[in-house]
Amino acid sequence: MSETAAATDGALETRGIEQVPDHERTARVRGLFPTWVGANISVLLLTMGASLVVAYRLGFWQAVVVAVCAPVVSYGLVGLIGITGKRGGAPGMALSRAVFGQRGNLLPGALIWVARWGWETINAVTGAYAMLSVLDILFGVRADAAWDIVTLLAFVVATFVISGLGINAVRKCNTYAAYLFGAFSVLVLGYLVAETDWPAVFGRPAGTVAAMITGIGLIAAGGVSWIPTAPDFTRYLPRTASARGIVGVTVGGAGIVVLPMVLMGAVMAVSTPDLASAADPVSFLGEILPTWIAVPYLLIALIGMLLINAMSMYSAGFTAQTLGFRVPRHWAVSVNAVISLVLGGVLMLAATSFLGSFTAFLSLLAVAFSAWVGVFGADMLRRREYDGTALADTTRSSAYWYRGGFSPAAVAAWAAGLAAGLLFTTSDWFTGPLAGNNVVGEYGLGWVATILVSGLLYLALPKPAVPPARTPAGEPEPLPA
Repeated sequence: MSETAAATDGALETRGIEQVPDHERTARVRGLFPTWVGANISVLLLTMGASLVVAYRLGFWQAVVVAVCAPVVSYGLVGLIGITGKRGGAPGMALSRAVFGQRGNLLPGALIWVARWGWETINAVTGAYAMLSVLDILFGVRADAAWDIVTLLAFVVATFVISGLGINAVRKCNTYAAYLFGAFSVLVLGYLVAETDWPAVFGRPAGTVAAMITGIGLIAAGGVSWIPTAPDFTRYLPRTASARGIVGVTVGGAGIVVLPMVLMGAVMAVSTPDLASAADPVSFLGEILPTWIAVPYLLIALIGMLLINAMSMYSAGFTAQTLGFRVPRHWAVSVNAVISLVLGGVLMLAATSFLGSFTAFLSLLAVAFSAWVGVFGADMLRRREYDGTALADTTRSSAYWYRGGFSPAAVAAWAAGLAAGLLFTTSDWFTGPLAGNNVVGEYGLGWVATILVSGLLYLALPKPAVPPARTPAGEPEPLPA
């Protein structure tokens, strides 16, 4: 095996936020498919699908529209931002230095890092509940404070191991999980087809258009959370990789999971209305499904949650490095692991409504990530390559230092977009002053307003010139695009 192959195919990925040299960028676009399948193997989609029927009062065909549109919108954006990974060969928050400046990037980077704590906490708690449900079904183990902490700790440790190993471990685990999840989802679908009261499902009255659009935003919020990390999973693609292929495979991988999961949740909620307000997001599966389906399905869902959190922590390690943590990526991951353990314990022991906390978090998460998306996405229109030397240089000599380490246009547009989105946002934790009496607020489009305001303002403001890209010293010259 060549030295290059050993560097890219080994068990432990040692490369951090530095630009991947072209001779190591041998991944294929189709490899993204299991990545985004694995990123959506979550029973939370069942719970959100149930909320479309119970909380938003949508009819079945409206739920179908939501389940189709949400992944197209959110993972379409994931795919588009992922194109920068093949252009720059670096993680998303490292490439972001070229847009915001070396110091300016610390502002959105810190907010995204903190928001990721919440996302990883939600996933860790869901995984712990899945473990508790299996223990209850098989051995009659009843959940209490001690078991909550034990299962949460086991989940977080397993997540840390997978994410610490790096991209190859994540890809392989995602591939196996995608096959297992697909096989058992067919079983669950078959059971539901046979046991569901379909006249009751199709007989539900239609809800409002506003509720349907809000539902799209609810389901799409999970995808929006992956947008800043999209380049992390495309940086090993060659520069000549198809941009259209990146977008198509990303949407396809996510949609093939999101669509059936959301619809399954909506169908289950017709016969079990309490599903959307359950104390935890997974125990209902043991009540709705026979044991021979429920146990393996819960185990596969547990694996899925592990992989989702592993992907999130993998990217969080890069974000921590861009914030100045001068440690290897796999040790930077440990910071998020400890935080998700602490916050997860608080949520499991103190929260009274999991779904309420989750929905409130999603609405704020989408706004926090969308402010960065608007600016970074708009910058893509004028930037086709990234200077690897300047990305790594955090001193005043960097081509991405701009004015005092900041790009005034990017930082101002980001702040304005973030403020605008919060003004229109409604959640159990926070309600903006413009959240009512207008289409944006009533339809739950605060995150869309965030993207539009930040992106359009960035395009309008004067920006520093794009410097010509240079190859880091000691690495081969890049191949022509």
